[in-house]
Amino acid sequence: MLGTKVNMTQIFDDKGVVHPVTALKAGPLTVTQIKTVKSDGYNAVQVGFGTRNAKNINKPMTGHMKPARLASQLEAGGGGNFMYLREFRLEGEPSFKVGDSIDISTFAVGDKVVVSSTSKGKGFQGVVKRHGFHGGPRSHGQKHSEREPGSIGGGGRDGGRVVKGKRMAGRMGGDRITSKGLTVVSVLPETGEIFIRGAVAGRRGTLVEIRI
Repeated sequence: MLGTKVNMTQIFDDKGVVHPVTALKAGPLTVTQIKTVKSDGYNAVQVGFGTRNAKNINKPMTGHMKPARLASQLEAGGGGNFMYLREFRLEGEPSFKVGDSIDISTFAVGDKVVVSSTSKGKGFQGVVKRHGFHGGPRSHGQKHSEREPGSIGGGGRDGGRVVKGKRMAGRMGGDRITSKGLTVVSVLPETGEIFIRGAVAGRRGTLVEIRI
């Protein structure tokens, strides 16, 4: 399932226990393409989610999504212009057909899910924020070394080159984060909302993938 992050809130269960949850606006998805071992070498289903203005979609993508638009009986100018296309591999032969709609009714309270999303971008950050370095000492004549990384030990390594993977300052955030073992607390098919216990990476409105 695909969705977007709404916000974080809390839900009380029947026993009065409070659960911190992330609210997601998920589905419905429209099947845009079916891939099989015979035609493509593997089994997969491609789905479309969200809508965007038709003028912002190029002609090749418009033609690719046309069968799904016609099969799902959407208006030529009012639907089928998906914001996102994602493909999910399947173990067996797909049981879907182009134009089928998938909603969150497949999820139930108590399901364990795997959630993937893109974390917030934080720009160029130093080693203290990015890697948790302690910084330099605050006494004995130290003036500007409170948040410096210190020596990186590159003098004896192949002419003083920096070792690959060395923890240094750089761009932080904007990574694909996958959280496993999260629990579905509530599902509201009529509004397309699903509440998952715990935090989901990303800003409000970021694309979220939910897998069982």
